Amino acid sequence: MRITVVTPTYNEAENLPKLVSALFSLPLDLHVLIVDDNSPDGTGKIADELALKFPGRIEVLHRPGKMGLRSAYLNGFQKILDSNSQAIVQMDADFSHDPAALVNMSDLLETCDVVLGSRYTKGGSVDQQWPIWRKSLSAFGNFYAKTILGLPLHDVTTGFRMWRRETLSQMPFERIQSNGYVFLVEMAYLAHCLEFKIGESPIYFADRRWGKSKMSLKIQVEAAMRIWQVWWSYRDLKRAGRTARL
Repeated sequence: MRITVVTPTYNEAENLPKLVSALFSLPLDLHVLIVDDNSPDGTGKIADELALKFPGRIEVLHRPGKMGLRSAYLNGFQKILDSNSQAIVQMDADFSHDPAALVNMSDLLETCDVVLGSRYTKGGSVDQQWPIWRKSLSAFGNFYAKTILGLPLHDVTTGFRMWRRETLSQMPFERIQSNGYVFLVEMAYLAHCLEFKIGESPIYFADRRWGKSKMSLKIQVEAAMRIWQVWWSYRDLKRAGRTARL
């Protein structure tokens, strides 16, 4: 199974070469699409150098500036759906997502439409060095989102996901309005409303090894408010269920 990893980057110069090395050491047919938002630290140039080093396995999509997580992934999805990849991965470039987890996720994808790398299912966990307040905030944000949306999942805010090509091709991207991290929740909810089979594979979510985190209190507050808008926007689709994609 050919798998393409989409990883948005902004100032990930320290992480990107290490991530590519870790990915290509796995026993999987992996390819990488790097979507760089004109990183001032030279990430885009490093991505181009890696593409030359691994011809046919790495592509780079350069964008003129910081345009957000939603458009980065949607641009990446559209590009990959025009290729012959059979599975598509959403993955951060900062090593908070362990590349090795992709092996189990790909096994589970054989019986699912999409697989979430889950911190809160049995066997999953978050960084052991996080203070209690940070662990509590992460867990509450996930609980808040899945409760409001009625999602029967353990981890709806995870950004580590593997999709079947056929699944993504049936997702109505034009309906997705959320930016930032709520985009991840909205995609999970959209898949649920369309009655795709969603699996969860346990992961250990580590804090980034290098670079600066892009998460802020402002982003978290905006996310909490936006969840209600997501719930309201998909009332019709939830009623229609599977028939909406037939």
